[in-house]
Amino acid sequence: MEEQAASNPIKISNRTLVFPSRTPFHQHHALPLSPLDNDPNLRLTFRYLRVYISSHSDPYDVIFSSLSQALIHYYPLAGTLLHHSENNRLQNWCTAAQGVPLIRATAPGITLESVNYLDDPDFTFVEKLVPDPGPEEGMEHPCMLQITVFACGGFTLGAAMHHALNDGMGGSLFFNAVAELARGSNRISVEPVWNRDVLLGARNPPRVDSPLIGEFLRLEKGFLPYQEEAGDDVVRECFHIDDESLEVFKTSLFEQSGLKFTTFEALAAYIWGSKVKATGMKFDEKVKLAYSINIRRLVKPALPAGYWGNGCVPMYVEVNVKDLIEQPIWETAQLINKSKSQVSDEYVRSYIDFQALHYGDGITAGKGNGITGFTDWRHLGHSSVDFGCGGPVTVLPLGRNLLGSNHPCYFLPYSTATANHAKKKGFKVLVTLPQSALPAFREDMQVFVH
Repeated sequence: MEEQAASNPIKISNRTLVFPSRTPFHQHHALPLSPLDNDPNLRLTFRYLRVYISSHSDPYDVIFSSLSQALIHYYPLAGTLLHHSENNRLQNWCTAAQGVPLIRATAPGITLESVNYLDDPDFTFVEKLVPDPGPEEGMEHPCMLQITVFACGGFTLGAAMHHALNDGMGGSLFFNAVAELARGSNRISVEPVWNRDVLLGARNPPRVDSPLIGEFLRLEKGFLPYQEEAGDDVVRECFHIDDESLEVFKTSLFEQSGLKFTTFEALAAYIWGSKVKATGMKFDEKVKLAYSINIRRLVKPALPAGYWGNGCVPMYVEVNVKDLIEQPIWETAQLINKSKSQVSDEYVRSYIDFQALHYGDGITAGKGNGITGFTDWRHLGHSSVDFGCGGPVTVLPLGRNLLGSNHPCYFLPYSTATANHAKKKGFKVLVTLPQSALPAFREDMQVFVH
């Protein structure tokens, strides 16, 4: 695959701005963002890829047309992110004649089957399939897309979206709207809702009543998220989790503790400990596990179905390295389990108010290399994004930064198509870690290979 991809580079034929099919507003205006949208940890462009094995017609023309229609409803994605002149917070500036860049590309001589549907990819090749805007371009164009057609007729849709505008679930709402229109619908089933400064705005006056906020977050003037340590040669690798091996592992935790854990709790506990051990961190250092909690139904009142802004808050588990490595895995899993029960409407509102009160004060949960960020993509609705030729067979994030961490871990569904078109059992995890830690971590992950 690597030789084939190297000898057949991706060919970009054009880049076009896609405008809303009719004018969605008559006067330029600014849209306020919520304190969650303004979280410094979300000051980045998130990039990911969807892979489709076939297309009934030219996917570029189909997506171009449906994207244009969808932008009537999601026109802020064609807007520009600017800093407010008074408080320096981000806002979405919308004027006429703004569009979303759409790149048209081909992969000459390469079939999706020959690259295994990008299920376990060469990231050097994958990087060419997704737009990669710099910081300024990512603010000017918070949504950029690339369609790459392969020799087999299949295609990939690469997306680069600024995290200040939406999270993964918000992005899925948008792409499902585009897909709905591509399948011939004359309307979208879920109308998007903005209203961010009201639905997830700070209280008046803002107050931080949850003690957990001060326990996990601190202020450090001049702090910039995702500062990598010198010499940190970071790599990404997929590891396959077999269902049977996973059940054996979870059963062993139950036998040791008498407690039942979810797949996320059990596997995150194992991976976190293995990564920290493999990196050789000092025993007296403190490390954090960070994961996202979807608050859409947790807050009171619940957010409307069409809310597509950032609707998650981070939760943390903190231990010192010695305890993490030496304690039984079930004890780490229990810490993750207990942390979930601490997330309440008050925790969310206190987190929002803390972000509003201390914007620009250097909010941090710690150094990026001391935090391991986890997120579960298995149930986000990515597979429902069907442009008329079936859902994506692979969904792949390219983000190297997550929840303040330089070393994120994603739980991902298997591709729905393989070389023999049989659905694999289990799922995979995409792990980012230092190159030097990879051999030891690979050995630990063998426990999940059947």
